[in-house]
Amino acid sequence: MKKNIAEERQDRVKELTRFAEENKIPVKNMILLNTALTHTSYVNEHKNQVHHDNERLEFLGDAVLDLVVGEYLFMRFPSWPEGDLTRAKASVVCLQSCAECASRFHIGEHMRLGKGEEKSGGRTRETILGDAFEAVIGAIYLDNDYEVVSRFILGHMKKFLDIVDEGTYDHDYKSDLQELVQKDGCSHVEYKVARSEGPDHDKTIWMDVYINGKCMGHGTGKNKKSAAQKAAKEAMATLQHK
Repeated sequence: MKKNIAEERQDRVKELTRFAEENKIPVKNMILLNTALTHTSYVNEHKNQVHHDNERLEFLGDAVLDLVVGEYLFMRFPSWPEGDLTRAKASVVCLQSCAECASRFHIGEHMRLGKGEEKSGGRTRETILGDAFEAVIGAIYLDNDYEVVSRFILGHMKKFLDIVDEGTYDHDYKSDLQELVQKDGCSHVEYKVARSEGPDHDKTIWMDVYINGKCMGHGTGKNKKSAAQKAAKEAMATLQHK
């Protein structure tokens, strides 16, 4: 038997309440959270029932995210000039990091999408997930205060902030290594994960880099990109001191 609109709304509130509780999302107003998880394609297909998508909340959340991360970096690195702070912030506040954060608590499974967007894989699309994460931030900010949303953001962005602390967020050692080995007539550079430990939200990766089949560097980081950069940096030092 098909449910009426009132029953569907009650089920949605129950779903979102569980979702918020299980993932420690500090939103009390389920209308705000529901809007944060409503894609414009859903509104276009339900104009008589739904009037608000998540784009305004995404706009607000983007501004709050920018402020929180900017403030953290400003306080964390008091000697850095504006240019370094800007590059560091850009490495943290980006679509990829927002989408990864959204994936950790399965935002895609709770999005309201239009049928076409659903069929085309919208629940796992990076842009939709990243935008939804920012919209959730906007909802948390409106429903709480700055301190609450700041703790939420810094907790979920810890992995990316740690990369800034490691100092490998800005310089591309992999490209430098590739250029160096090409000058020496070498052609094959390969990165391999030696091992990984820890849960997905706090994983440590060990990476080795091989040049023409010989291991020339090791790196450890919170993700593959960071570990590979460190491995490339060590390999460059090894080659330059040969």
